[in-house]
Amino acid sequence: MTQSSPHVLNRIRSSYAQLSEKEKRIADYIIQNPTNIVHSTINQVAEDLKVADATVFRFCKSLGFKGYQAMKIALASEIVSPIKDIHEKIDEDDTEMEIMQKVFQANINALQYTRDLQNEAPFHQALSLILQAKQIHFYGNGGSGVTALDGQHKFMRSGLSSYAYTDTHLQLMAASQLTPQDVAIFISHTGSNKDLLEVIEVAKQNNVPAIGITNFAKSPFSKAMDVCLFTASQETGYRSEALASRLAELSIIDALYVNYSVQMKEQSQEALNKMREAISRRRL
Repeated sequence: MTQSSPHVLNRIRSSYAQLSEKEKRIADYIIQNPTNIVHSTINQVAEDLKVADATVFRFCKSLGFKGYQAMKIALASEIVSPIKDIHEKIDEDDTEMEIMQKVFQANINALQYTRDLQNEAPFHQALSLILQAKQIHFYGNGGSGVTALDGQHKFMRSGLSSYAYTDTHLQLMAASQLTPQDVAIFISHTGSNKDLLEVIEVAKQNNVPAIGITNFAKSPFSKAMDVCLFTASQETGYRSEALASRLAELSIIDALYVNYSVQMKEQSQEALNKMREAISRRRL
């Protein structure tokens, strides 16, 4: 997140479950009093919450800002151009079409907010690691496993050897064979999947460059990555946040794939031509 990027409130909400009790007090204060924050100093906020200035400062840093002032600038921009909640509330008495429209709008919002969260530096770093790799491995469990399979499917078209693993035992076996010349992309909505963290540990023992895709900046998962790209989504009573974030995860991988294909144009075109020729055998 850049220091002028909006959507401070969505970043706070998406990270809320991972916050400490003291951090949740700061988060609640910002969500409930965004206008007051814009017109308050860090000392005033700290005094109101009865915490140290350094605690507020560290909270702003954890959101991806350089400090309190940078967070205030972003929040001011958000207040001037207010945004809707990432999910509109679905009521039991909504019609079928109303529910359909709300689901579509929630997905659109998740994509827009995730796009706005992206920073040039980490995205460039992730792409650079892929461009230098001999092969790319995707790892994910459950719903994130679906995203991992999609990543393999996309990058197979680019001519880069790509693999996806959704079974923990196979993940551990595959990760043990990776080298520093490869790259691993780990996908976890919460960033707290114990099985996947073990796979990451095996990969890191082999000094494998690791790219993470997750919804939570404060997690053991994100700390273990060389570079992490973040999604933004929230949960409702009828739909888990992981469902909307999956679309954002897919879009991040899409963006990496298209950038890779542009920079490796000849390789990608040759691979795509061979693939089309092979698939054509199955058509009447």
